[in-house]
Amino acid sequence: MFSRRILPQLTEELQHAPAVALLGPRQSGKTTLALEVAKTLPSIYLDLESERDRAKLAQAELYLTDHLDKLVILDEVHRAPGLFPVLRGLIDQARRNGKRAGQYLLLGSASLDLLQQAGETLAGRIAYLELGPLDVLEIGAQAPDTLWLRGGFPESLTAPSDARSLRWRQNFIRSYLERDVPQFGPRIAADTLRRFWTMLAHHQSGLLNMTQLARNMGVDVKTIQSYIDLLCSLLLVRRLPPWHSNIGKRLVKTPKIYLRDSGLVHALLDIERKETLLSHPVLGASWEGFCIENLLCCAPANVQGYFYRTSAGAEIDLLLVWPGGELWAIEIKRSLTPKLERGFHIACEDLAPSRKLVVYPGQETFPLHADIQAVPLAALCLEVATKTHA
Repeated sequence: MFSRRILPQLTEELQHAPAVALLGPRQSGKTTLALEVAKTLPSIYLDLESERDRAKLAQAELYLTDHLDKLVILDEVHRAPGLFPVLRGLIDQARRNGKRAGQYLLLGSASLDLLQQAGETLAGRIAYLELGPLDVLEIGAQAPDTLWLRGGFPESLTAPSDARSLRWRQNFIRSYLERDVPQFGPRIAADTLRRFWTMLAHHQSGLLNMTQLARNMGVDVKTIQSYIDLLCSLLLVRRLPPWHSNIGKRLVKTPKIYLRDSGLVHALLDIERKETLLSHPVLGASWEGFCIENLLCCAPANVQGYFYRTSAGAEIDLLLVWPGGELWAIEIKRSLTPKLERGFHIACEDLAPSRKLVVYPGQETFPLHADIQAVPLAALCLEVATKTHA
């Protein structure tokens, strides 16, 4: 089992909140992590995709009342939305009896759907955590380039060959399209959504142009918006917002769009091996998206990520905004001898960030200029994850 960085935080939340929702895409390791937690305290596990476990909850209040002394783990909880009012009543009952934390761990494969259900009935009683695929600080002996090629889903990363890894991801995409998407969103033909998903893979790290996407798909802009909202809710796509500030510049106001797992980008484009990837047009965009996703996953929850671009061409790939307003400007280059364009320097003059960094695929940190450092991805992820902010 991989060591997940979120485990201490999950344990702490269970010590303070009556319910904790652990959200993340399918196969990212939520169940494995929950069962690891279950080893440390009295608990029961119910998989709501199992007919047998759902039958136990036919009279949910009666069944759960018998287990108020345990942590109840409810996997794929979105399949039983009627449970939330029951959980609220049991949480309040336990509070009156002096138990105020560690009653329910809810596992879900989507963000928006689950948050809306839980938010209506469990306000003030639930904490939310997100578990994505593995990041560079969690992969142990695996090479970072293997993580980049195959993505962070454990089964894909640890497959015996690149071919088997690609096959796993293709099956994963198919099961999402045919089985999971219909659960969460309006009925969309699997072929249509696959075509759209593939289009986003070709457009990795690009500005989100919904009008162009709508024209290419032969649908209207509202339909494209609903597709993107759905994939974001399933935690498969990220919209990176543009930096907005009154600095007297004409700023780009359109978000950038990323498939959050680089392995899915490569599977949708049928890229099996690293050699193929290195000669593919998506190379730079794939590396940029991979680095940005890792940095944002490793950053504390109160750190915000943006990109910066002006109409005159000043640009920063990733702008980390720390509590209190401190800025880190991060440029991403897929070269062992990274060179910075003039646009990065102009953007830094506009924003005056406290740190100027270039992520590159090498192993050592070294100065590029007097105030700019070239840093390996894993080293910067570790620095971001462990930075304390006064």
